[in-house]
Amino acid sequence: MDLLSRLGLSIPLVQAPMAGVSTPEMAAAVCNTGALGSIGVGATDAAGARAMIHALRAQTKAAFNVNLFVHATPQPDPAREAAWLDTLAPLFAEFDAPVPPGLRIVYRSFADDPDMLAMLLAERPPVVSFHFGLPAPDVLAALREAGCLLLASATSPAEAAIIERAGIDVIVAQGIEAGGHRGMFDPDAPDDGLGTFALTRLLVRQTRLPVIAAGGIMDGAGVRAALELGAAAAQLGTAFIACPESSADIAYRAALMSDAAQHTRFTSAISGRPARCLANRFSTLDSDARPAAYPIAYDAGKALNAAAKQKGEHGFGAQWAGQGAPLARAMPAAKLVETIRQEIQR
Repeated sequence: MDLLSRLGLSIPLVQAPMAGVSTPEMAAAVCNTGALGSIGVGATDAAGARAMIHALRAQTKAAFNVNLFVHATPQPDPAREAAWLDTLAPLFAEFDAPVPPGLRIVYRSFADDPDMLAMLLAERPPVVSFHFGLPAPDVLAALREAGCLLLASATSPAEAAIIERAGIDVIVAQGIEAGGHRGMFDPDAPDDGLGTFALTRLLVRQTRLPVIAAGGIMDGAGVRAALELGAAAAQLGTAFIACPESSADIAYRAALMSDAAQHTRFTSAISGRPARCLANRFSTLDSDARPAAYPIAYDAGKALNAAAKQKGEHGFGAQWAGQGAPLARAMPAAKLVETIRQEIQR
């Protein structure tokens, strides 16, 4: 399959979905410049996702991507959650905030959300992508019947093999350099931590499917290198955080342009799943305690961040970023795409 022709793209570039950071405005600007814009709806419900799709369609006629989280159904564990809240209690006290009495499941997995599926089948977005795993075969069949091109993230050759057997159209090869949540199907399984280029080359050799390279790529030179390895396109996320169309707050943008960008690291403290972010107080939390399960731990993380921000402390936000963060450029999304286009052609 010629991915670019199928989607009408003039540049082999995908703007990463980045739930909570990407917006319909950003995705539309990217789409209208010949790349594939994306929105992440894993942090909203069906109504919110429909509103985002409508807002995006009002600004572009081009193909776009809707990304969903397909994590395992979280199993509440009161003892584990209480222990995690005890770990965070001194931080809540530092900001004169009460410790939450309990934790909720803040994000529903697409695997448990028939309303989201019904909305997607009605709206028929051109591209639907999955992170953390795959939905059931009948769900994939329904989306395929609706005309959606299907993408899924893989962090290993084993996950890529599962994706190919499931009939997915395109594999997103997420290297260890990538910002945000590691897309591992099982976050408790051993992780070989394959880099973007090694993983991309392995998957190009292993699979018949188009491969999109993702992780640490920030400019045209990185895109060009991915294409040389056989990728059909490259996915960039951190590169778009500083764009004015993103929903990143002032503190996030300032941190991205600071020395913190030189020291990204993985943490499970914020959400309960490994995710790469800028160095801040939350990502450097020194504790042997095991966080609550994803996304239950996010409930505590969000409460702590809100309390800290009330006191002027911005070091507890989910400031996701990849290892290429020092290469970030603050410019409108359309200008960034055009700049990368020119860099690819050098």
